[in-house]
Amino acid sequence: MTEIERTLRELLTRRILALDGAMGTMIQSHKLDEAAFRGRRFASHCRDLRGCNDVLCLTQSDLIAEIHLQYLQAGADIVETNTFNSTSISMADYNLQADVYDINVAGAQAAKKAVEAMLAKDSSRPRFVAGAIGPTNRTCSISTDVHSAATRGVTYEELVQAYYDQARGLIDGGADILLVETIFDTLNAKVYGPGSLLYPSPIFA
Repeated sequence: MTEIERTLRELLTRRILALDGAMGTMIQSHKLDEAAFRGRRFASHCRDLRGCNDVLCLTQSDLIAEIHLQYLQAGADIVETNTFNSTSISMADYNLQADVYDINVAGAQAAKKAVEAMLAKDSSRPRFVAGAIGPTNRTCSISTDVHSAATRGVTYEELVQAYYDQARGLIDGGADILLVETIFDTLNAKVYGPGSLLYPSPIFA
């Protein structure tokens, strides 16, 4: 058991820990334009990026860190990284497959920056970074073709690799917890179970 897991388990015996709120809603309130989403790194990118919130971990990292900090100041014990869609599968919609590792590292670092800033002001209780891992936009349990029951939009092996790359980036960026959320397909969830490439990892919520 890691020190972080021991700390979390001990805290949970004494009180409920509060997660942060909606990242997307906070981002939308800033009304960022296409140029803001692209930043310097993706100024000449082949596809529009406005609405791709995850890429802001790279192009507007200070803004993402500030949003995390606001939630911490509001009382959150755990902040979730801005990486809900940051797998090669989901980011293919924006042709950002090659950038997912960097996005996840940057996402974890932005949240960690906010946690460290908060702890510098108030070290009375610990705060944590949860690496947010979403369901992807594909399912490998349901056919994508009504004429072929065996047809799938993604294979289990592709899911394993995509989630592995995301988890590696989140861990390398400093995430304390991996938060697997909104999984709508049991095979997606199975990727994180015993016997998979991703098990065990730091802590799964």
